[in-house]
Amino acid sequence: MKALILYWSKGGNTEKVALAIKEGLESKTVDATVEKITKDLEVDFFAYDLLCLGFPSYQWHPPEIVDAFLKKRFGVYKDQGRVKTAAPPIAGKNALVFCTYSGPHTGINEAVPAGKYVGQFFEHLGFTLRGEWYVIGQFHGSEEHSTLGRLGDIRGRPNAEDLRKVREDAAALAGRL
Repeated sequence: MKALILYWSKGGNTEKVALAIKEGLESKTVDATVEKITKDLEVDFFAYDLLCLGFPSYQWHPPEIVDAFLKKRFGVYKDQGRVKTAAPPIAGKNALVFCTYSGPHTGINEAVPAGKYVGQFFEHLGFTLRGEWYVIGQFHGSEEHSTLGRLGDIRGRPNAEDLRKVREDAAALAGRL
């Protein structure tokens, strides 16, 4: 099985999760590659059995660079005729969305809309969405946002325990595919 883990990270939270997913998948002998999303990244989603895409939640949305990347890829696939009415599932094509969040105001509710939005890109391509994972991450640059929100003190997150769970969940996901 071939997996591609795409991510964008500003403060390092999402990158830590991406690397933990890679470790978990590789523990089940999945050939996993990690790539950071850049403005010029070209990749064929359909070349992989599992495509994982991660990003931080920014005001209920993925960051602009992630959104632009997904829209560009979607446009390419639409032009190729790969976007079909009723989005029929394509056997063996799977996706995982993972989103880091600090939620200084309302917690996970700030991340879920971003995860749902990104998941739709994959479902419209016929990929089976295997999960939306939401992982708490420190709000870099603001101690107030990392200590006084609904989540309490989230400094240092994702921590070793968070990343252990991600590795285990990735290994379990690989075992189901």
